[in-house]
Amino acid sequence: MNILPWLASLLVLGGALISLLGAVGVLRLPDSYSRMHAASKAGVLGTVLILTGTAAASRGQMAGEALLGLLVLLASAPLASHAIFRAAHRAGIRPRVGPLGDALERERRKND
Repeated sequence: MNILPWLASLLVLGGALISLLGAVGVLRLPDSYSRMHAASKAGVLGTVLILTGTAAASRGQMAGEALLGLLVLLASAPLASHAIFRAAHRAGIRPRVGPLGDALERERRKND
């Protein structure tokens, strides 16, 4: 019995479920910062699992392409989400803050 197709199926299914949880987080969370956090983290993890499952399903024939896609994703996703966060904050969209407050606002006031 070959276990590779089963492993590939589980990886793709797991990635799809994590992406679905990220989409539910985007719908349910209270502010844009929390929504972006859910979308970026769950989206990256879901995509990593799906690309790994794709490489496993192709029996290694697509492993190079999947690895390249993973590297591009892991390099660009954190940078893009950080840039969007900063742009939203500079545009005046304020997060709902808890007891720790807004560190970006304190930093802006200190630099002014």
